[in-house]
Amino acid sequence: MTLRDEVTQLLQELLRANTVNPPGNEIRAAEVLRGYFARNGVECELYAREPDRPNVVARLRGGEGPSLMLLSHTDTVIADPAEWERDPWSGDLVDGEVWGRGALDMKDQVAVSAVAFASLAREGFAPAGELLFTSVADEEVGGLSGDVGFGLGWLVGAHPDAVRCDYAINEGGGQRLVLDGVPVYLCATAEKMSAPFTLRVHGRSGHASMPGIADNALVKAARYVSALGELEPPRELIPEARALLATVLGEAPPLDQALDRARAVHPTLAEHVEPLLSFTLSPTMIDASHQRNVVPALCEVTVDCRLLPEQTPASVEPVIRAALGNGAYELEWQEEVGGTRSRLDSPLWDALAAFTQSIEPGARLAPTACAGFTDSHYLRQAFGTVAYGFLPMKAMDTEVAEKLVHSANERVAVDDLELGVHMMRTVAKELLAPS
Repeated sequence: MTLRDEVTQLLQELLRANTVNPPGNEIRAAEVLRGYFARNGVECELYAREPDRPNVVARLRGGEGPSLMLLSHTDTVIADPAEWERDPWSGDLVDGEVWGRGALDMKDQVAVSAVAFASLAREGFAPAGELLFTSVADEEVGGLSGDVGFGLGWLVGAHPDAVRCDYAINEGGGQRLVLDGVPVYLCATAEKMSAPFTLRVHGRSGHASMPGIADNALVKAARYVSALGELEPPRELIPEARALLATVLGEAPPLDQALDRARAVHPTLAEHVEPLLSFTLSPTMIDASHQRNVVPALCEVTVDCRLLPEQTPASVEPVIRAALGNGAYELEWQEEVGGTRSRLDSPLWDALAAFTQSIEPGARLAPTACAGFTDSHYLRQAFGTVAYGFLPMKAMDTEVAEKLVHSANERVAVDDLELGVHMMRTVAKELLAPS
């Protein structure tokens, strides 16, 4: 069987294992992986905070050299079959594409990593250090609201020696942009911090038939919501944006020219650069009176806020309060997740850049920062791991793929699965080659 067929069949099995989170039930995918590894003579271990939500770890041990983790997660977001053209858990192979919830986020990379790992094991690959396969539960939900969850956030604390590593390849990158005729593949070397906050606006309750004797907190909140929507945070050229622009333009332009220069190359480049220049905030939820005839004394506005890597809520709160002005409100941060970065001058970057150049003539690797966050931040914070998000996608158009993630009719091109296996194998052999 070819590696192309092997990765396709494994992905189909994984997609047929419904692991929508919540509730997760990642044991279904874990059993698929355990069976696959067993058929290939590879031992794996399951680590679980709860029996139905295990994390799968396999390792090829070698010498005292560096360690590389192939990281992925087995849970997915929900899918409504009514919105799909095919059963979301069918794993159907149609016209060179595999359909199913998780085909792009991220059971494709689970399958790619597993086949790369198992094929190297079959060949007797002896790494200078250690090659790890780690596919975790609970990435889509875990780590929120102060709980470590059931996946990597729990693993780094409960079983640190099982997942400690020097380098990691995870999700978050691989998008292909053709800019001025040059194919550029993005590699996520950092991520923004998810730092939502609640804005509480106070008033005085009363009967809705006599609004003049009350002080409507919902009406008062309107001006604060507008102020947040109109706020343009101060911009800065972070290292990832600077390096991305330098890769494409041949130089890093001044901050005040960055967006215009990016837009002149291609609108898509500007769309990728803009969120990297400042923190963002979006009011998304509001809660006031729960009874039609009662004027609310309290209105709570939930605001999605994404900070630049290594920014903190304390550093941006003065900017937010200045935009809101004085008034009867409270601002409370809910959580801080992500916001980490890895250095660009690393052997892993060099190996990925070299592989990218082999994909097609003139191809380049460029860094970016995820507007959201991934499990990479757990490794960076716990072990100082150099973690990048990369799975090159050449066959499927990036714009199409981005619209399919967490949406209906999610699917992945088999050509991209095959390319991913080739990338993982090549980079592992390059980074972990015996002396």
